[in-house]
Amino acid sequence: MSSALTDLAPHPIVQAPMAGGVSVPQLAAAVSEAGGLGFLAAGYKTTDGMYQEIKQIRGLTARPFGVNLFMPQPEHADPAAVDVYAHQLAGEAAWYETELGDPDSGRDDSYETKLAVLVDNPVPVVSFHFGVPTPEALESLRRVGTRTFVTATTAEEALAVERAGADAVIAQGVEAGGHQGTHRDLPETEGAGIGLLSLLAQIRETVALPVVAAGGLMRGSQIAAVLAAGASAAQLGTAFLATPESGAAAVHKQALTDPLYARTELTRAFSGRPARGLVNRFLREHGPYAPAAYPEIHHLTSPLRKAAAKAGDAQGMALWAGQGHWMARGLPAGQLVATLAAELDDARTALSAGKGELR
Repeated sequence: MSSALTDLAPHPIVQAPMAGGVSVPQLAAAVSEAGGLGFLAAGYKTTDGMYQEIKQIRGLTARPFGVNLFMPQPEHADPAAVDVYAHQLAGEAAWYETELGDPDSGRDDSYETKLAVLVDNPVPVVSFHFGVPTPEALESLRRVGTRTFVTATTAEEALAVERAGADAVIAQGVEAGGHQGTHRDLPETEGAGIGLLSLLAQIRETVALPVVAAGGLMRGSQIAAVLAAGASAAQLGTAFLATPESGAAAVHKQALTDPLYARTELTRAFSGRPARGLVNRFLREHGPYAPAAYPEIHHLTSPLRKAAAKAGDAQGMALWAGQGHWMARGLPAGQLVATLAAELDDARTALSAGKGELR
């Protein structure tokens, strides 16, 4: 790993922050204790909820960990399009016996108050999704000893990350599960996502920052491949979603390796922003009609998703998953880190021995 990251974790393995209750303190702590870098996800939580989870993880591990923040989103949604989509979802609300959510429930995710708490109560790492913080925000974290990572999905976005003064860039390939961390959600560029290895090469030729590679990584041999391509570390989400410590619903974990869910797609169906999930009934029926309206659609569908999860109905849930989902292993998080590290070592040994094949 880069010298900017080596003191954070013995292994170049980062557990991706997964919002919606997946990246709980037990998961992040187990990853950090095993020598990876665990992450909490502050997205969709209250500021106090984030603070309480930070207190909890500090009681579980003394090792470094990170907290992820969602950047505030600009207002660009067409209210009429949101209304039309709400009308389309009326049948879902009736089926699950719940009301649709209020699309105007807030768009800044309490960003400023969360940032203030993290400056007053520093953590080792803070990462950012959906945009670039101001240089002043990044500097305020640097002054209290916090490292900063920012997601980029293009070389141009990576350059903006470097210019803002972040310590590292997370190169998120289109293979990644969950939301694409694009800095601007432009419908005209939909479907133009870049695969991880191509993105990694482009970013490495554009910026001098350490790069954390993310997108579809499930095995230690894949970690070896991105490290060989110039990454300083690898970030894995779906691989850790399947662990016992993960806060994901049981039906979500089971769906990862269920032959019924043969593929993933990028969809706006659940949130109004492109996000990769397993193709289920909700995605098929509503994805083609969902407008570009984040976080309005996220708020609108929230009660539906919660009702489906409560009923154990995977066909109505947002089953976020990367393209490698069928390779998920339900190992305890610490054991998964050890297994990935061993696979990484084996791949490196094979390469150094001239075998040239990563298994």
